[in-house]
Amino acid sequence: MASLSHLNKLLCVPPLNSSASVLPPCSLGIWTKPVGRSRMVAELATSAWRVRAVTSEDEWGTEKEEKEEAYGGGVAVEEKVAVEPETENLKKALVGSFYGTNRGLKATSETRAEIVELITQLEAKNPTPAPTDALTLLNGKWILAYTSFAGLFPLLSGGTLPLVKVEEISQTIDSQNFTVQNSVQFAGPLATTSISTNAKFDVRSPKRVQIKFEEGIIGTPQLTDSLEIPENVEFLGQKIDLTPFKGIFTSVQDTASSVAKTISSQPPLKIPISNSNAQSWLLTTYLDQELRISRADGGSVFVLIKEGSSLLTI
Repeated sequence: MASLSHLNKLLCVPPLNSSASVLPPCSLGIWTKPVGRSRMVAELATSAWRVRAVTSEDEWGTEKEEKEEAYGGGVAVEEKVAVEPETENLKKALVGSFYGTNRGLKATSETRAEIVELITQLEAKNPTPAPTDALTLLNGKWILAYTSFAGLFPLLSGGTLPLVKVEEISQTIDSQNFTVQNSVQFAGPLATTSISTNAKFDVRSPKRVQIKFEEGIIGTPQLTDSLEIPENVEFLGQKIDLTPFKGIFTSVQDTASSVAKTISSQPPLKIPISNSNAQSWLLTTYLDQELRISRADGGSVFVLIKEGSSLLTI
């Protein structure tokens, strides 16, 4: 399906030294090398966090041990950074500029220029110059608010997936287990589902992380309360009136619901990613307790907001 091809390009940047592939795997602001069709779900990718593996006791290894000792190997205390009032105003202006852009899909050239300028100003005021040292700041679920990556736009376009919309694109970081999960949630008339990838991360510099993908997951569809059919739907540039078909949709709702309930009882489908080349990297250029800006190969930018932040309501 064309939609699966677009999905595999989610939140990514062109893979380094990549070769041709049926479906190039990708991820939130990170690009991975392509893999075979059997791993089509596989690479949505990852983001930024900390702890670099070391083979000798250098300055990184000592710091790693000190941090682990400070956390007691248990629950890390949430960190907070001081953000200047001017920076807070810039953050609100940036998030406000996303209104009506559908995560960047519908942004005009003028709006994009404004967003680029605001991002540049925020990066210059980054309160966390070494994001990979800020484990607890990176920890948690981050919601994608905006991206300049054009490869994601076909997926967000309503003409690509009739009656199905992208509900949420997120990245969840577990800084204690050094894992990351990228997830895309879809909502349709009868059910919701998700496609995600799990990965491990390794710190390579104060701002850059390396990601190794381990498995892709197709979530079990969850049945919605009732069948909701819109008045019309746009497909391939044409607006189709669905009003005459509402009676038909209603008559098959019970049957469709029964099928959906059967599917919902099944466990998620997990697809191991054994390809040693299924790796990528991500650079975090701004980070505080509620906003993160990341850049990937090719210059694509990703702006993410921490779940629960008041910025999500702007």
